[in-house]
Order: sequence, then structure tokens, then C-alpha cells
Amino acid sequence: MEFEVTKIIYYLAIILLATKALGMATRKLGLPQVVGMVIAGLLIGPAIFSQLPIGFNGLINPTEIEMDVLKTFSQVGVILILFSSGLETDLKDLKTSGFSSSMIALAGVVVPLILGTLGASFFMGGITETFSDRNKLLNALFVGCILTATSVGITVETLREIGKLNSKLGTTILSAAIIDDVIGIIVLSLVTSLNGSSSPVVTLLKAAAFFIFSIGLGIVLRIIFKWITTKYPHKRRTGIFALSMCFIYAFCAEEFFGIASITGAYMAGVMLSGLSDTSFVDKKVLVNGYMIFSPIFFAFIGISADFSNFRLNDIWFAIVFVTIGILAKIIGCGLVARTVKFKGREALAIGCGMIARGEVALAVYSTAAWLIYFEDGKLVGIDPLFGTIMLIITTSILCPILLKIFLNDPDSSDDDNNHNTVKAEDYVSVQADF
Repeated sequence: MEFEVTKIIYYLAIILLATKALGMATRKLGLPQVVGMVIAGLLIGPAIFSQLPIGFNGLINPTEIEMDVLKTFSQVGVILILFSSGLETDLKDLKTSGFSSSMIALAGVVVPLILGTLGASFFMGGITETFSDRNKLLNALFVGCILTATSVGITVETLREIGKLNSKLGTTILSAAIIDDVIGIIVLSLVTSLNGSSSPVVTLLKAAAFFIFSIGLGIVLRIIFKWITTKYPHKRRTGIFALSMCFIYAFCAEEFFGIASITGAYMAGVMLSGLSDTSFVDKKVLVNGYMIFSPIFFAFIGISADFSNFRLNDIWFAIVFVTIGILAKIIGCGLVARTVKFKGREALAIGCGMIARGEVALAVYSTAAWLIYFEDGKLVGIDPLFGTIMLIITTSILCPILLKIFLNDPDSSDDDNNHNTVKAEDYVSVQADF
């Protein structure tokens, strides 16, 4: 079966217009643009309209091969998102953030992963049945992986607004969120690789081999990149070199090590972070990503959504999913923050600063959606797409409100350690431009 190129061009035009319009609308409401982009995909595609007896399947109703083309575009989009996240990772800040940020981040992954997995199991026949069925267990772990993600954008904007971005508490939240995503992506790679015939030990060995490979190769490529940027600063060739490295890492991660391609893209970004031309390259990547590929990625999630198996049970699951997603971060991160000498309200503020979800949660969903368990074409497991969208919306509203409540305390003004948080601010401002 062939497809018409003009049809794809039409789809791209509709996607870009719809995602931009809905993205701007949700931003006006104080929500992340990614929410509007996913909703745009739902509204222009067949996900909702095909369920209504009106004879209209949406402005976009792709054939199977056309969906494959759009999926390819969307995969490039999610790779660029994670590559950009890696570029923004400040290794110096991670080194100086110390033990406290690392422990908070670890809790921000472990507690949501465990509670999310257990919560999902209750909707798939209970803990015993889920843990005795490999497919159901992987589906439940997939749900837990989504809950490990943290979106730093909303938190950064709120901390900056209340003058806490450069404080010890602000730097701790920012560093913990970055480390949280690093650990979360590693966990996702391990979970997805467990679906093969390899044992957990082999999976861990492959993961270790990938990180040894990526760091070893990365050191060499980093030296080359540094030489190029010194000799030819702010040239387009540096961006091309960086993107090539991103795609090579993404390919090698999945093809040779069975690790998610987004992990490879993230590691490529980390290996190029902190150099003189990193911010220049990051902006070039953001322009390419947020102009074309990222909107397609977010819209594709909505376009490819299938609500034909939607059940009343899914609404109850979404409520539980959102509740666990919020409480797991507040309790897990907050308790650890309390044990590492933060005061009560500060510890709660740290927990609240970690609840926001955004593009990384959707990237996790997109990367491992194939773990959703079907049997004879019937949904047996849990599809957390609806819950993920509701979690992003809910936490985007709650995060700034709770942060302002718990930081509105004269005793919480800690030492103003002026750390370099320019990259996070730049990231937010560049996104806002689009």
C-alpha cells in the first residue's frame, strides 16, 4: 500500500496549526502547552469522532501506512525532547548539589514506581494475579514508570516568581528533578528490556555496558566537539554534529543494547552539556523540535489514541493514578527532605515542587505504550493515557499553588546560594516563545 506525499503534507499543516492554537489556549489558562497539543491531536484525529455516530472521523484519519509515517516524525520529536533535556543537565550543579538532592530524587522515583505498580495491579485482578502474569506485571511497571517523571518547567517559573529560584531550596528542587529524570529514564529502559527473553541479570549487564559505551565514546566526542566549537564558534556545523551524535546514540542504545532510544538521546545530550556552545546548540535543537517534530509527537499521542476499549473502570483508574502521582512525590520526596535537615514547610515545598509532570511523562508513555496488555484484541491491562493527561493538567494547576502556600513563610528563607540556573530559565523562555 502506498501513500500520497500531499496527504502527509496536509496532515502536517493541520497538526502544526491545531497544536499551536490549542497550545496557546492552554498556556493562557496557565497550563503547559503540551496539554493543548495532545488535546489538539484528540480533536483533529479519529480518537473521539470515530466513537460518535455522526459519520465524521476527524480532520485527520490516516491509513496504517500514513500512521507509520507520522509515527516516524513523532519518534524524532521525542528523541529531540530528551536530547534537549540532556543538554540542559548541568553536571557541575549535580556534583555540588550533594547527597540531599540525590536522595530526594531517588525517593521521587522509587516511591511513585512502587505505588504506581501496586495501584495498577488492583485494576488487573489484584497483586497476586498481576505479579504471576509477566504481561500484566510489565503493564503495571509501565504505569509506575510514568509516575516517576518530573517536569521542571512549571516549578522553575513558580520559584522564579516568588524569588526562590537561586536559593538553596530552589537549587535542591531543580537538581533533584534533573536527577529524578535520569534515574527514571534508566528504570524505563530496564522495564522495557525485560519484555524480551533476557533475564533481569542480562538486562542489567546490557544497561551497564551501554552506559560504559556511551560515557567512553562520549568523552572522545566531547573532546572533538569542544575543538570544533573553539575553532568555529556558533556555526551551524556544531548543531549538525550534535544532532548526528544524538541520533547515533539513540540508534545504538536500542539496536545493540536493548535500551530505549530516548535514553541514548538523553545520554548524548549529557555528554555535550556544559560546554561553551551547548546553549547555542540547545536553542537550535529547540527551534527544530518545537517548530516541527515535537508538536507532531504530542499530537500523534492524541491522534493514535484508541478509546474503543474505554471503560468506566478507566475513569476510576485515572482518579487513583492522579492521586498516587501527587501523594507519592509529596510523601516520598518530602520525607527524605525532612531527614536531610530541611524544615517542615520546606520539606513539603520540595515534595510539592516535584509533583509537576509534562513532556517527559508523555515521552515515557509514547516509548513504552506497547507494554499495554491486550489479549485477543481485547484490553486486559491498563492504558494510562487518559490518566497521564489528567495528571499533567492537575499537577500543573496544583504545583504553583502549593509551592506558594508552603514557601510563604518567613522562616523558610534559606541561604541564598547563587547557583547557575540560567539554563533552566532559558529553557522555559525559549518554550514560551513558541
